[in-house]
Amino acid sequence: MRRRWRSWSRLRRIVVPAALAVVVLLVAPLGTYAASLRLQYSGDPSGRTRDHDALWLGHAWVDGRKTPADVTALAQRLQGTGIRDLYVHAGPLEHDGSLPLAKVSPKARWFVDAMHAAAPAVRVQAWLGDVVQPGKDPGMDLEDPAVRRQVVTSAKAVLEQGFQGIHYDFEPVRSGSNGYLAVLDETRALGTTLSVAAAQIDPLWYLHAIPIDKWWSQDYFAQVARRVNQIAVMSYDTAMPLESLYGGYVAKQTKLALEVTPPTTDLLMGLPAYWENNPAHWGHAETVAAAVRGARLGLGDSTRQNFGLALYVDFAATEGNWTAYRDGWCVAP
Repeated sequence: MRRRWRSWSRLRRIVVPAALAVVVLLVAPLGTYAASLRLQYSGDPSGRTRDHDALWLGHAWVDGRKTPADVTALAQRLQGTGIRDLYVHAGPLEHDGSLPLAKVSPKARWFVDAMHAAAPAVRVQAWLGDVVQPGKDPGMDLEDPAVRRQVVTSAKAVLEQGFQGIHYDFEPVRSGSNGYLAVLDETRALGTTLSVAAAQIDPLWYLHAIPIDKWWSQDYFAQVARRVNQIAVMSYDTAMPLESLYGGYVAKQTKLALEVTPPTTDLLMGLPAYWENNPAHWGHAETVAAAVRGARLGLGDSTRQNFGLALYVDFAATEGNWTAYRDGWCVAP
């Protein structure tokens, strides 16, 4: 018995300190990080809409499900807001970059014309995208020049439907992807407005190295931002469990993006106008109100005019989401 006790005593002297070390190495940094996010969410937010906001629209607007009455209602919804861009889902692209327009978006021309008549100041962009390799397999291979050429051909065909710009949403794009930068360069040759839905910026300087393709380095974000007219950060699905932590996270993302987005590029922060409850997105925490407040805190006293918020997505947005956006960000008409 004494031998067993001495063995356990020696083992305990090894195991207990090791366990404590694990707690210190994992829990303490997380606690410090959470405290820093909570601090980011404190203070009095400033800034209101600069009329550079946007809204993601679902596929129903181009496949025949929507009516003229729906267009009228949408135009009325946008009144009194800063929304000047609509990203209308006109895809998805096939993995080879092709797009069967007649099948996918038979009413695109009708919607663009109807929207221009109902809200002439609003720009309508075609939202195109696909899942991409290596994060998704099967998926689009943007490193393949032939695939990129087909993507640009599809973008050109969509523009011929009347759209005033191309909005790319390729996911998950790995930080450092040269193929993604190349398809942006090649699309710019079309001479149209080019916008992208962008990944979040690595908030801890090393997370982008983890092969889950969740974050971009700040440097890579800057490389993308230099190639486009608009960059909209998908600042949701953050796994933050509390509203204050989520709002602080958005504030931090806003600051990081502001630091590296060229003054000639519009910067928009995404708002989670949808409800999900899972480990990646806690509905009680990721609210439009928290995102708006976080973005305003991150913006601070910046005089940057080409800054906005983008609501994702129209078909899931509730009246509460719209109220939080209007009350928290929009100047009363």
